[in-house]
Amino acid sequence: MLDKIDRDIIDLLRIDARMSFRELGERVYLSANTVADRVRRLQAENVLLGFHAEVNLAALDLPLQALVDIKMARETSAESFEAAIETIPGIIEATLMTGTYDYMLRVACHDQLDLMRLIEALRERAGVQDTFSRVILHNKRVQTPFLRPLPSITSKK
Repeated sequence: MLDKIDRDIIDLLRIDARMSFRELGERVYLSANTVADRVRRLQAENVLLGFHAEVNLAALDLPLQALVDIKMARETSAESFEAAIETIPGIIEATLMTGTYDYMLRVACHDQLDLMRLIEALRERAGVQDTFSRVILHNKRVQTPFLRPLPSITSKK
């Protein structure tokens, strides 16, 4: 069970995963060693799954990002699809979904032609039957503490 201090540490690491144990400790009023122990426990319990760099894809000459909804062919399994997309450059993330489409991919490309090639590779190599694409115009990373209870929308009288 996570306590308030665990939640505070997680929120701080979401904002800056490179924050030192000393700095985290100053923010949550614990020693650096105690914070290090808590972080290691959160990792061992699979609460913290990793620490990642946020990359400016445009600086890597990948300025076009898109969301591509995927409907797999009936004979395509989730396992074979996921294995196939590991071999297609430009796919950043794949999310299994409910609804009309099976997966939503977030992709990064050089331009529209590169996006068309990526979609064609999905159809040829990953057992994709249909796609629906949307180009991302702007991303906003939200830094609100998501581990807090939401305020009630109804007031009690």
